[in-house]
Amino acid sequence: MASKSESKKSISDQAVSAKTGKTWEQWFSILDKAGATKMTHPEIAVLLSSKHGVAPWWSQMVTVTYEQARGLRQVHEKPEGYQISVSRTLKTPLTSLYKTFADASLRKDWLPEDGIKIRKVTTNKSMRVTWKDGKSSLEINFYKKDPQKSQVVVQHSKLADAKAAEKMKGYWAKALDRLKSHVEG
Repeated sequence: MASKSESKKSISDQAVSAKTGKTWEQWFSILDKAGATKMTHPEIAVLLSSKHGVAPWWSQMVTVTYEQARGLRQVHEKPEGYQISVSRTLKTPLTSLYKTFADASLRKDWLPEDGIKIRKVTTNKSMRVTWKDGKSSLEINFYKKDPQKSQVVVQHSKLADAKAAEKMKGYWAKALDRLKSHVEG
């Protein structure tokens, strides 16, 4: 188990220092002295922004990393639940990839799930979907890489806990692998 001052940091000390003027350990020390372990996420972010002049994106990054280091937040945890993201780049045009999601008969070839509800679409760009459990949701984004290659990113949010997040991360990895096999033949 990681010690109180250790954490899995997604951004290096050098990068955080270049953008905020302090290393992770310096921020952790400042936040510990301010009593941040007893503050809410928004309170920590406001403290970083108002008292220390940290830009909004970096306030969020420092806050989340601090919360994870102090055991206040788990990986994939968001205020509204847990969230995972899985992506694949496929050898298929963007319009074809998009259709495999948007068209229910094509979708059943690689995603045999009933009960999903498409709430909003921006053709060839994105979809917002309520998952079959009626509680969690998907944000699906499509990106053109070149005329014959495209990428899909599935973000599944509002998951109940870390176990559900890990389960769905594996589920979507397998589903997108099936999609890749299906469209690439």
